[in-house]
Amino acid sequence: MTTFNLPDLGEGLREAEVVAWHVAEGDHVVVDQPLVSVETEKAVVEIPSPRSGHVERLLAHPGEVVQVGAPLLTFEKGLHAETGTVVGELVQAPAAAGPIPTIRRAAADIRATPAVRARARALGVDLAKVEPSGLDDTVTMADVERTAAAPPQRESALRGARRVMAANMSRAGREVVPATVQDEADIEPWFTGREDVTLRLIQAIVAGCTAEPSLNASFDAQAPSLRHNMDIDLGLAIDSRDGLFVPVLRDVARSSPQDWRRQIDTAKQGVKERSLKPSELRAPTITLSNFGNIGGRHAALVVVPPQVAILGVGRARDTAIRAGDGIAMHRLLPLSLTFDHRAVTGGEAARFLRAVIADLEKPS
Repeated sequence: MTTFNLPDLGEGLREAEVVAWHVAEGDHVVVDQPLVSVETEKAVVEIPSPRSGHVERLLAHPGEVVQVGAPLLTFEKGLHAETGTVVGELVQAPAAAGPIPTIRRAAADIRATPAVRARARALGVDLAKVEPSGLDDTVTMADVERTAAAPPQRESALRGARRVMAANMSRAGREVVPATVQDEADIEPWFTGREDVTLRLIQAIVAGCTAEPSLNASFDAQAPSLRHNMDIDLGLAIDSRDGLFVPVLRDVARSSPQDWRRQIDTAKQGVKERSLKPSELRAPTITLSNFGNIGGRHAALVVVPPQVAILGVGRARDTAIRAGDGIAMHRLLPLSLTFDHRAVTGGEAARFLRAVIADLEKPS
């Protein structure tokens, strides 16, 4: 047999999660036929076959995270390998390769008497999920009764975007020293409800980064060092049922609002279709999270390193303010700026937020 390993998918990716197999053991495949779909940093990629032949064995389960270079499947040995697009390495399967680890025990490995098995069937208990307490890991009647009486649990492994999100949030929790400043922008001079508020927010972030470039920076805690980025590559947090996605709008300071809108629409469609490329999710220099269109006014958000700042926008509301000798209702937009206090001072954060507010309060 020959083994097909998970290929290098580029851009420094080190692992991928198996989403679905498009072939089964025993199938005959041809060059470039899709073998498997894998998810890498929220992008789903189809991996084609590098050869023709019969699939001997699938070596990874859907939901399993596989490292680059680890085996995906084996082909029957001796079949002619046609010329085609080779995306991975074909090597001899290592002699020490063991069986695929499984999430649950195989039925043949379960020790239980016929009476216990009958009782489990009657109670709807899966013996593979019962913790045995008898001699030599034998499932007893008491084990079955205990499992049947336990409240049902809804538990599933984190997959895809949610797994990546969990890893990023864990890293941020370990590394970042967060602080948050909050304020409000009076957008009454231009807000009618028909404007593209996201474009105004992007424009305001550009103004903030221009006034205080230290917020558009990357912090290396190992050196330690702070790199001030020349381009403003804005991460735009997009909520979805599959998890949080943060596609990146490139070099927003040098592009137009029309370009921003085009990139936003493309990003939203990519999230919906799960068709974003890893490059479209990589290396934002600062992030915008407009959570107010869902709910909430202020928040202490999470800064994902090496970024040093994220601007959160809450739900706007009409508020009575003093206007001359009277009172007027104005539309106020709440803003929350969370920053990494290892790299950004409170003064720098406040000046950035002041510049953002000043730009948002300008008439159209």
